[in-house]
Amino acid sequence: MKKLYYVAVAFAAMTFAACGGNKTTQNTEEVVEKSFEQDQIEQSIKMHFDSLAASIGQLKQPGFVQEADKNGVQLTKEEKQVKPDYLLDPAIAENAQTLSEKYRLLSMLGVDKRIAALYEMPTDEYSKATTKLLADINDPSFKEVEDAGSVFEATEILYNAMNQNGRINYYWQLVASSLVEELFIATQNTDKFLSVFDDEAASNITFRIVLVVDAVKRLADYDADMVPVAEAIDPLTVLNAISVDELKGQLAEAKEQIIAARKALTE
Repeated sequence: MKKLYYVAVAFAAMTFAACGGNKTTQNTEEVVEKSFEQDQIEQSIKMHFDSLAASIGQLKQPGFVQEADKNGVQLTKEEKQVKPDYLLDPAIAENAQTLSEKYRLLSMLGVDKRIAALYEMPTDEYSKATTKLLADINDPSFKEVEDAGSVFEATEILYNAMNQNGRINYYWQLVASSLVEELFIATQNTDKFLSVFDDEAASNITFRIVLVVDAVKRLADYDADMVPVAEAIDPLTVLNAISVDELKGQLAEAKEQIIAARKALTE
C-alpha cells in the first residue's frame, strides 16, 4: 500500500494547491482538513483498485491454461507430438534486473510452463527459473497461494495479500504480463486454444483487458515502472469481442500488437 499512499498524497497535494493553500497562513484547522481530504482520496483510490481486482477474480482463466481435468484444453496424441516453438526460453529469467521485470517474467513463465505441460514437454527448466525469480522477489504474499507457480492467475486472495504487504503495484504487473502472454499463445492456434471457449469466456477475456488497462494507466501516472506496461497493453483495447467468432477474428487482426506488447514486457 506504500506506493498507493504516495498516489493519494500526490492527489491531495494537487487538490490543496488548486484551492490556494499557503504554508505561511495554514492553521491547525486547515491541517486537519487536509489530512481528512488525503484520507478520503486514499480510500477512494483503494476502493477503485479493490473493485477492479474483485472483478478480475470473478473471471475464468482461459481454458488453455487450465488443467485438462478442469475443463481445460485437451490435446490428442498426435497434437502433442508437434511441440510449440513460441514459448519463452526459461533462461530469460537470468536477464531480469529490476523487481518489475522479475514479477513480469515470473508471471509469463508460469503461463508458458502450463502450455509446456499441456504438450508433455519437460518443465524442469521452467520450475528452476520461476523458483529463482520467486527467491529474488521474496514476496511474502505468495505464501497465500496454494501453488506459487500459479501466481500468474492473480486471484483476489493474492491481491489482498499483496495489498497488505505494500506490493499492490506489482500485482498489476503480474496481471498485465500474464494477460499478454495468454493472448499471444491464443494467437498461435486459435482453433485449438479457443475450442473450449464459449461466448461468455470470450467476453471475459476482453473485459479483463479493460480492467487491467484501467488500473495500469492510473498507476502509470505515479509509478514510472508502470509506464512501459501501460504503453505495451494500451493497443490491446482493440479487442472487444463478445463472442468466440469475434474473438478469433480480432486476435488475428491484433496479432502484431500482441507480439509487440509481449516484446516490450520481456526486454
